[in-house]
Amino acid sequence: MDTPQNLSLLGKHSEFFRTPEEAKLEAFPNRSPHRRYTVTLDTHEFSSLCPVTGQPDSCHLTITYSPAEKVVETKSLKYYLVSFRNYAAFNEQVVNRILDDLVAAVAPAWMKVEGRFGARGGIQLTCTAEHKPENRSV
Repeated sequence: MDTPQNLSLLGKHSEFFRTPEEAKLEAFPNRSPHRRYTVTLDTHEFSSLCPVTGQPDSCHLTITYSPAEKVVETKSLKYYLVSFRNYAAFNEQVVNRILDDLVAAVAPAWMKVEGRFGARGGIQLTCTAEHKPENRSV
């Protein structure tokens, strides 16, 4: 399988990004644009910072989408997500930021980002944001 030449992280050693602004989400052409299918990306290792206390907020993050012309390259996604470890924002902001950045990078037919954050004060918060919910196939 040939690797698209525009991918700068795949197959190379590189440093993690310090902020989401520095991170680069990369994509490659969808090899099956004629077919409607979904991709699910799931991690239990996501974290960001509480903007009030500066304490880490851990999260089980799930990204599900139907590609259109482009597919997100997963190494760049991993590096992008790691950049949130120093990012101070409320949980809802984080989930919406990830959705906005991914939509800008791959222009999916449909996308959902769900963050299930660890309990604070006995309350567990789950935030779900969707792009083009009318195109949801599953």
